Amino acid sequence: MIDHISVGVSDLQRSATFYEATLAALGLSRLVTRPRTIGFGKAYPEFWINLREGMPHVVPESGVHICLRAKTTREVDAFHAAALSAGGASDGGPGIRPHDRVRYYAAFVTDPDGNRIEAVTFPAD
Repeated sequence: MIDHISVGVSDLQRSATFYEATLAALGLSRLVTRPRTIGFGKAYPEFWINLREGMPHVVPESGVHICLRAKTTREVDAFHAAALSAGGASDGGPGIRPHDRVRYYAAFVTDPDGNRIEAVTFPAD
């Protein structure tokens, strides 16, 4: 249903470094580099970061939340670890999240600008 998504960032190089490391854990790499935008994906750019100079830090109350699918719990763990190593902050460590309809395994991080990014998988056991 969704073809691609983008988030605003205040420092393109800092965010490129963060997302290159973090998204690599999910099998995405940098595919497109333009002066004010960078696209990451597997076969085509699915996730974009766009320079927004002077952008204020995204506050938790903004509701910004992007969830990316991982294949395994190991990918979720690697996503979380890579994000923290690359300057992000944890907003919920890797683990099972019981839900009223489905059981899932996820981790939440915030990027250096405060965008909330999640990785999720649905383990069979």
